[in-house]
Amino acid sequence: MSVLAPNPHVLLREVCPREQQQHHHHHQQGLSGGVGSLSLHRPPGHFPFGDRGRSSDCPSRIARRGARAGAFWPDSSSHAVAEMEPIQDSDQLDQILQRARELSQPVLIDWMAAWCRKCIYLKPKLEKLAIEYESKIRFYCVDVNKVPQTLVKRGNISKMPTIQVWKDGEMKEEVIGGHKAWLVIEEVREMIKKYV
Repeated sequence: MSVLAPNPHVLLREVCPREQQQHHHHHQQGLSGGVGSLSLHRPPGHFPFGDRGRSSDCPSRIARRGARAGAFWPDSSSHAVAEMEPIQDSDQLDQILQRARELSQPVLIDWMAAWCRKCIYLKPKLEKLAIEYESKIRFYCVDVNKVPQTLVKRGNISKMPTIQVWKDGEMKEEVIGGHKAWLVIEEVREMIKKYV
């Protein structure tokens, strides 16, 4: 782990105080103490544990994950999770497929919905899998309720979660994840191996 490793642990414990008055003080400490550099993907001035952020479920997350920094900074290179980039429309899908073709790489697309419990449960497991194949295949996700239906039709999606591998501009294979998550992940891993 990097030299900065202890800092996120301290921050995680401090940003979930019982008294909200401490919140602003720790916010300032976190941004000036070098820890803020771990969350560069957040907009300037945005603090990930604000009133509208994750503060309400912070204690339970810390208890469940043992205060691991990876729970809050998933794109940090020292942690075994990677956030899947969301696809918003057909134009973006075209750009992704074009880039993948230039790199001679496949892409994986997780078609899901926020209301689908199995989708939500599967997503972090797919994000872990993304680390295993980091240099060979890019992982994306589509929330079918937040995008134009023209995009959903391109994937020919009828059930969720549906995990597809696309290569050379077209869908090659898919796994429909209606069963246990670990079995779905094994099927997805086998599918990926055929195209990387």
